[in-house]
Amino acid sequence: MGKYFGTDGFRGEANEVLTVEHAFKVGRYLGWYFGQDHKARVVIGKDTRRSSYMFEYALAAGITASGADAYLLHVTTTPSVSYVTRTEDFDCGIMISASHNPYYDNGIKVINGKGHKMEAEVEEKIEAYIDGEVGELPLAKKEAIGRTIDYAAGRNRYIGHLISLATRSFKDMRIGLDCSNGSAFAIAKSVYDALGAKTYVINNEPDGTNINTNCGSTHIEVLQKFVKEKKLDAGFAFDGDADRCIAVDENGNVVDGDLILYVCGKYLKEQGRLNGDTIVTTIMSNLGLYKACDKAGLKYEKTAVGDKYVYENMMRNNFSLGGEQSGHIIFSKHATTGDGILTSLMVMEVIMEKKQTLGKLAEDVKIYPQLLKNVRVADKQTARENAEVIKAVDAVAEALGDDGRILVRESGTEPVIRVMVEAATDELCAKYVDQVIDVIRAEGLIVG
Repeated sequence: MGKYFGTDGFRGEANEVLTVEHAFKVGRYLGWYFGQDHKARVVIGKDTRRSSYMFEYALAAGITASGADAYLLHVTTTPSVSYVTRTEDFDCGIMISASHNPYYDNGIKVINGKGHKMEAEVEEKIEAYIDGEVGELPLAKKEAIGRTIDYAAGRNRYIGHLISLATRSFKDMRIGLDCSNGSAFAIAKSVYDALGAKTYVINNEPDGTNINTNCGSTHIEVLQKFVKEKKLDAGFAFDGDADRCIAVDENGNVVDGDLILYVCGKYLKEQGRLNGDTIVTTIMSNLGLYKACDKAGLKYEKTAVGDKYVYENMMRNNFSLGGEQSGHIIFSKHATTGDGILTSLMVMEVIMEKKQTLGKLAEDVKIYPQLLKNVRVADKQTARENAEVIKAVDAVAEALGDDGRILVRESGTEPVIRVMVEAATDELCAKYVDQVIDVIRAEGLIVG
């Protein structure tokens, strides 16, 4: 990770950690970097946070001041920016979003011309420019100054792309959508309505400060209650920028990323469409997923946390399906990044083609109880490498043996250490997580 850019872009509290000056300089550098030998074209999307407008204008000012053209998709999803960037010959794309974070945070995600997350070496050059370590960039003059262009048509083409992926009509299906008062509000219902579903939508009235607030994929209990009350066939919850999807079955049970990987992976394997009969997971995936995969003859890979690492593994090995427990799921035939709405459509394909409920499709996976707690620390690396913390983690791992596991890792986007335990019971999970956190506290590593 760089000084500003983490595993998922440059993220932090708006006008505190991430400022308009930062955004302007990111725009200035990208406009210049990609426009050295031609008129560069950069496409920008944003989520519904109040600060997203501020950053959109700052980025566009920087891009056009460097002589490139800025194309504005307006409120849209991260995967739509990726799709438009790679299919419409843009030099790069920018998404303004802090994903599942609170409304007062924001972020800048930079996407390369192939629709992937921008290469680390380019992010490092942007950081050097922000910090004044390179000379000032030339300003465009006269007719060389760039333009800002309304490009809502790009978002509409993405909606058409999603609709085209459905294998059959969703007629007579009663589907719930929780749009998290975020990017999906402008897209998800349009797609499901076009496919014939009876669509019930909640949390689709963004006001700039309610994105992710008690809604969406990080507050799945809201959709669980809604699905049960309305007696729906299934529900899908997205996060702020709609690159995640968590599902709810007909009984109100959560179908998280692990279960989605199993349901779709098993189906694609049966269809002969799962390359290598392999799904790509992260180290956060549940033991229950792996045990179910073993029984179904599904192979699996494990990567570091982050859909960036999942995608790199998929590309290196030509795999079709990968993702995270959190709901970042990548279908490499259709996308280069996690796409929540696309994921929901792929789950619907399995439901429709197998003529089975989502609950039935997911029932083979027996999820181990899992507890994850975040601990805010002064320095992540110091906390993780502390000798007493390491000793405490090793003691828990030995106590769990083959009946569970412990994972302690640094967050890629926040100043926290994540402590996760899987075990036979919730009580054991709580006991061992707290045991390690008590040591972190005793070592004076916790702040706040």
